[in-house]
Amino acid sequence: MNSVVILIFGLIALTIGYFVYARFIAKLFGVDFNRQVPSVSKCDGVDFVPAQHWLMVFGHHFASIAGAGPIVGPVLACIYWGWGPALAWIIIGTIFIGGVHDFGSLFVSIREDACSIPEVAQRYISKTARNMFSIFTWFALLLVVAVFAYLCSMTFVKNPFIVLPSLGVIPVALLTGFFIYRFKFNLIFTTVIGLLLMLGLMFLGKSYPIDLGENAFIIWTIILLVYAYIASVLPVNILLQPRDYLSSFFLFFALIAGIVGIFVSNPKIVAPAFKGVVAPEGGFVWPMLFVIIACGAISGFHSMVASGTTSKQITSEAHIAKIGYGAMVFEAVLAIVVLICVSIGISGGFKKGEEILYFSRGFEQVTSSFLRGYGGVFAILTLNAFILTTLDTATRINRYITEDIFRIKNRFISTFVVIILAAALVISGSWKKIWPVFGASNQLVAALTLLVLSAWLLSRNKKIRYTIIPAIVMLITTIAALVIQIVAFIKLSSYLLAAICILLIIFSIIMLKESIKVMIKRKLKQ
Repeated sequence: MNSVVILIFGLIALTIGYFVYARFIAKLFGVDFNRQVPSVSKCDGVDFVPAQHWLMVFGHHFASIAGAGPIVGPVLACIYWGWGPALAWIIIGTIFIGGVHDFGSLFVSIREDACSIPEVAQRYISKTARNMFSIFTWFALLLVVAVFAYLCSMTFVKNPFIVLPSLGVIPVALLTGFFIYRFKFNLIFTTVIGLLLMLGLMFLGKSYPIDLGENAFIIWTIILLVYAYIASVLPVNILLQPRDYLSSFFLFFALIAGIVGIFVSNPKIVAPAFKGVVAPEGGFVWPMLFVIIACGAISGFHSMVASGTTSKQITSEAHIAKIGYGAMVFEAVLAIVVLICVSIGISGGFKKGEEILYFSRGFEQVTSSFLRGYGGVFAILTLNAFILTTLDTATRINRYITEDIFRIKNRFISTFVVIILAAALVISGSWKKIWPVFGASNQLVAALTLLVLSAWLLSRNKKIRYTIIPAIVMLITTIAALVIQIVAFIKLSSYLLAAICILLIIFSIIMLKESIKVMIKRKLKQ
């Protein structure tokens, strides 16, 4: 199969989705370009800070939502079921479900004074719905912090040449933020200087790898969690905004390099388009493919970022479609590029745990004509930029939820609670026992978020079919995936994991019941 044809088809479909369907959804929700936003009305210099330019918020949002999901998910889906079903889900899921979910969660949060989705759930469904959602998201985010700290530490241990450029972006970002906000330097000039410094760090990292020896993993884990703590309590414009903004250029470059490389090299797809309905390791194509490919099509974590940090920085409702729906489209493009790279990079048998290797191998192959052997290195460095960004964003958002659940008003204490619990999960290895259910629970958060958006729209007498149908689809899909996992865990005598899956299903059913009750009451009043 011709890889260029696949890429062009994906780009055209997603472009139409953005310019047609996103505008329709924006009209449905009622975007008002002249309405004051929370970053201005509630500006506090710490969490509520208007960004200097909408691109800075886009950079933060895109880098935060991407994580490792749009890379690992498509790789596994391609290996298990073939690139055809994966491509279809990425495109359809992004346009009609993921884009709506991301746009809606950002829009509604902004309209509700930058409240989190659990808080919106209380206002438009019930206090019970809020409690269920808060506990759900708190637990999920704690896992994200723990796992991403682990993944980043392991990449530092295995690839010491990426340590300097990965951590070096922190002082560069501080310098960039200082120049932009303190001295009001020109954004383009400051960005160019920041990117040149990052490029220099990339070459230095190749020449001066940092290896901390036998205890490297523990040391890097501690360093990363300390960084996450500091990043979470600092004002967003000092580190979070400029760091994510600069990191996003790595991601943009990786996207452009991958697209150009595919057009130039026109590699042949060696992986089959469809390998069957059932995969020996992956299970049934439905519902498992729809859970494995999360960030490339729809992800509940996106709503946490949208309502947790992005809504507190955006300066106009005119930017919601660009940032909410637009970042989702960019992520889908990345997932398609990854899908093509892995489809040409697979050779021999599949070894679990080496999904990134297949991506970096394929990326190096398509970019070899102009990156000259640096393609694989850049692929790993880009992934690490995703991971680091998600780590500090997830810590900050979980700080908000911790303050809400446990009524802790001090941000230093609430962040400390998150970091200590995450550290315990990483060092003890307990997260490995719980992580298998995270994929389904992440999609369950997305389904519940779409329920909340439907309740919000209904309260304003707006059509809900464009959010309630995706909500039902994702709810059925994720519950089916959890049931399959329960059966598998019981067979393996993993009763703890089976119990967690059952608990997640009970939580979702309680929230669904609360949502239906409220929606019926509102419908009867109309």
